[in-house]
Amino acid sequence: MISFALPFPIIDPVLLEIGPFAIRWYALAYIMGLLLGWFYMKRLVSTPRLWNGEPAATPLQIDDLLLWITLGVVLGGRLGYVLFYNPAFYFSNPGEILAVWRGGMSFHGGFLGVILAIIIFCRKHHISALSILDLSAAAVTIGLFFGRIANFINAELFGRPSDVPWAMVFPGGGPLPRHPSQLYEAALEGLILFCILYVLIHHKGALRKPGFVAGTFVAGYGIARIVVEFFRMPDAHIGYFAGWITMGMILSVPMLLLGISLIVNAQKRFKQS
Repeated sequence: MISFALPFPIIDPVLLEIGPFAIRWYALAYIMGLLLGWFYMKRLVSTPRLWNGEPAATPLQIDDLLLWITLGVVLGGRLGYVLFYNPAFYFSNPGEILAVWRGGMSFHGGFLGVILAIIIFCRKHHISALSILDLSAAAVTIGLFFGRIANFINAELFGRPSDVPWAMVFPGGGPLPRHPSQLYEAALEGLILFCILYVLIHHKGALRKPGFVAGTFVAGYGIARIVVEFFRMPDAHIGYFAGWITMGMILSVPMLLLGISLIVNAQKRFKQS
């Protein structure tokens, strides 16, 4: 019997409202993630000792890249959610596809959107796509951290029922205490992965091996997401596959394999250079 659960800290999803205009924590999380990630990327390209020769891009090119990444995150994240998680609903209600303020963003879709945006950007500027992917990977963990905190504030994407001492009763989650899986993701996908990449970049010279940082991020995210899926409640309209497998797990396995491939190839190219 569950005798204790932490109270959920009720926080209004709307941070500020002036007439019809409202600033939501969810939108603020995306803005903060993009701006802080942009600032961090500019710092990296402004630190020559981290690179094998010239940095992959100039600070001015990073300014231009911010717009491309923003479009990749928003368009890819939304289309990914529509296609991966609830295509039947959105194909029946196409007007809802653009209603991003009601929630529904897919990291895996945003990931593909950012990769496409970076490839186009790099072809336009004739610079290394792998190195730009490394920079983006180093920064995206910041956005993931803020995004998962926003999920927690919105009381969405909560975990499975649990009797752990830190379980919470979420609004809309029924009477049972649940894992605060959003905070698990903020820690694993955001804070811990950022620290790992920081050490690799600043103390192990990882930016001198194009693709290594990106591979570490992709594989690390895949592992973190698969682990958290054991605690996170799957979308009600999808449920489980084969008893315990979730859509998040299925989408993360290719990321893990891709990440390992990027790491191995980056290491081979570095040794041959």
